[in-house]
Amino acid sequence: MPLSMARDTSSLNSVHNALRILKCFSIAEPEHRVSALARKLELNKSTVSRLLTTLENEGFVVKDPISRAYRLGLPVLSLASTYQSCHEVLREAHPLLKNLVNRVEETVQLVLLDHVDVFYLEVVECNHPIRFISRVGTRCKAYCTSSGKVLLSGQDSTVIDEVINAGLKRWTKNTITDPQLFRIELENVRRQGYALSQEERHEGVVAAAAPIYDAEGNVAAALNIVGPRYRMAQKGLLYFANQAIHAAKEISHHVFVTRP
Repeated sequence: MPLSMARDTSSLNSVHNALRILKCFSIAEPEHRVSALARKLELNKSTVSRLLTTLENEGFVVKDPISRAYRLGLPVLSLASTYQSCHEVLREAHPLLKNLVNRVEETVQLVLLDHVDVFYLEVVECNHPIRFISRVGTRCKAYCTSSGKVLLSGQDSTVIDEVINAGLKRWTKNTITDPQLFRIELENVRRQGYALSQEERHEGVVAAAAPIYDAEGNVAAALNIVGPRYRMAQKGLLYFANQAIHAAKEISHHVFVTRP
């Protein structure tokens, strides 16, 4: 291999691994040490240390001088803010999400699919003191959420196989862990146009989600209504499913149909 090509390959690997390091940080795990990252990513400690030093020099991570653990730096927040301000679905959807929260009096989420996970792009919380708490930027396994099932229902078999091969871990007694039953569930979601989660990820928490379609009719995002079972059961999950369908159609129309 020519020297220039070898250097290019090495540079690409470094970029790839640096991005893998950044993706390890989350609300659940806001800090990491070199040794823990090396084990998690199956990289040499020297490689992780070198990449973290580069990221630190650019401000993307900050090292605690006492614990020697790293956390994300301000440039990451700047990038996230830029993404949010430029994301067309978010801009158009936000006032509609607020209107929906006022109608149903439960928390509403705008959700995207990220490989085998769901990613919460926007969360508008209700005013109830007892409510389901979720944060923008967090992730959850797609298979055990109503929004995830809606998003996966619009994917081909390759993506579904990837989700199943990653494992269908049981979180509660209602989690669907059988691959065949999971495929049947997704077929039902495609047919009925909405998905329910009845305590499949958290006990006592239920949800109803509907798809947001792009101009070509593909599932681009999901709208999710989530709350405690004891309260949402009073109106019935089908009520919330219908509300989610109606609001999702509004967002689809505003974002993908009426835009110039």
